[in-house]
Amino acid sequence: MSESQASNQAPITIKKYANRRLYNTATSSYVTLDHLSQMVKDGADFVVYDAKSGDDITRSVLTQIIVEEEGKGGQNLLPISFLRQLIGFYGDSLGGLVPRYLEYSMQAFSRNEQQMRDSMRNALEGMFPFNPFEEMSKQNMALMESAMKMFTPFYPAQGGEEGEPNIDVLQVRLNALQEQIDDISKNKKK
Repeated sequence: MSESQASNQAPITIKKYANRRLYNTATSSYVTLDHLSQMVKDGADFVVYDAKSGDDITRSVLTQIIVEEEGKGGQNLLPISFLRQLIGFYGDSLGGLVPRYLEYSMQAFSRNEQQMRDSMRNALEGMFPFNPFEEMSKQNMALMESAMKMFTPFYPAQGGEEGEPNIDVLQVRLNALQEQIDDISKNKKK
């Protein structure tokens, strides 16, 4: 679902019960915070209400998702310095500007996301003008072709009886294969 589709539809209602279970009223099923996280990534709009009081608790549930994502390790999007600064704005006279500033900044970041991805890909391609896996693949194919020529009885013989390769020719080919293997090993170690 795209963002424009999500904004044209009423948000999905999620109810949070006292037992901390979340109920998606659109699918009539219980969901987890991971499900809600995926819904956000998919662009689905939802609101979360406390089932008993009817209070809108969307903000606290989204915050809980962020806390869980940050706790999973691997990728932390919120630097400690940012968190400290954010906490410092609570109760500050400029605190009222922070939500609008952060919202505007994230909207600008989202609008430029594809451009940034393209720029990063171009920068990496500039650093690595060729694909190392592609180069290894080409070397492996050349090695296989050489090996097939050596062991294929239909390969034209040179210097021996008809249909039989000369031992010297085979030795030269074997040495060439060994050199290619050594080159590949050296490239992998780099």
